[in-house]
Formats: sequence, structure tokens, C-alpha cells
Amino acid sequence: MFRNLIASVLAVFTLAACAANDLSNPPTPLGNFQLGYNVVVAKNAEPVGPSRKATAAEWEAAMKKAIADRFGRYDGDKLYHIGIGVDAYALAVPGIPVVLSPKSVLVVTANVWDDTAQRKINAEPKQFTVFERLSGETIIGSGLTQSREQQIANLAANAARLINDWLIENKAWFTPEAVAARAMLAGAEAATAPAPAAGAANPSAAAAAVTATASAPASN
Repeated sequence: MFRNLIASVLAVFTLAACAANDLSNPPTPLGNFQLGYNVVVAKNAEPVGPSRKATAAEWEAAMKKAIADRFGRYDGDKLYHIGIGVDAYALAVPGIPVVLSPKSVLVVTANVWDDTAQRKINAEPKQFTVFERLSGETIIGSGLTQSREQQIANLAANAARLINDWLIENKAWFTPEAVAARAMLAGAEAATAPAPAAGAANPSAAAAAVTATASAPASN
């Protein structure tokens, strides 16, 4: 029985290690996708419960890197912008292993924008609660085995993976038919909108819109 238990634990660690290294594999197809603006806003992030402290700048840098690492693998020519708001976090503090070993957690909200249509492709913001992935370090508590910086980087990487999974589950958003429908709707709206004043073109409108949605506090 003890031998079987050891084998089961080793199998779990092996699967966790494979999942952690999945960036070395080709990405799951997501249509004609290329990452455009990669916007992260963490000014509203609140520490929850016992937690090491992290600054907004640290979360923004870690999340932007994680999003770039994961979505930069797609080489389509249709731009989509990803806006993320960091809502809350807890970075595990050192505790007694197993008995009082708190876990790290991160809460983020994501939106995705179609660059051509200049509009969100998801009807409602999507909130994710992100936990540590099982490993030899986290099983006894990452507060004991990982630095604050490692905890931030690991949670950010896990958040990017969950966002990727969410988009794959909704891959119908990226079909040519969905792209055409959004473009048609955008064209109809533009035809009925007041004409902009001369010289009022704003090439950063998409970036501003993505930043605004990322900055908005989560509603759930």
C-alpha cells in the first residue's frame, strides 16, 4: 500500500511538471489569432487574508510577461487585444507544513477585443480564481519553499493558462464567420455615428478602450 501511495504521488508530480512545461509545445489552434495590445491593470488589487505584499507594478509586469509568453506563440495575422484587471491576491506566508500551510491565490478579470471591429468579443467580463498548481514545493506550502517573486510569477503563468483555456473553449469567437459578423456590426454602427471632426483620428483608441475595461473593478 505504501509503495502504491508513493507511485501515485510521483505520478501527480510528473503530470504537474508536464503541465508546467506546456509552453514548449505548439499552442492549441485558435483560428487566425495574433496578440495585439497586452494590457494589465493592477491598481485595484487587494491582498486578502494573511499575505505577502506585492505592488501593482509587480503584478502588471508578471501578468504581461505570462500573457506574452503564452499568446505570443500564435502567429496569425488577425489582431486581438487582451485586457486584464488584477482584482485580489494572497501570497502564502510561511506556516507549519501541512497543518497551517496557507495557499497562494490570484483573482483576475479578462476581456478580449477584436482590433478590426474595435469591440469586445466576450459579452461579459470573465473572472478567474487562480490557485497554485500541485508540485513538490507547493504541497507543503509555497510560503516555505518559494520567494514572493516566484509565487507571483507562478500565479501569473497559471492565470495566462486559464485565460488561454477559456478562449479555446470559445474558439467560435475566432471563426471567419464571427469575425465577419463583428465587422459588419461595427460598419453599421460607424455609418450611423456622427462624423469625427477633422484631425480627430485617434490611433490609440483600441489601447485606451482595452485599458479602460481592464481598469474597471470586477462586478462579481
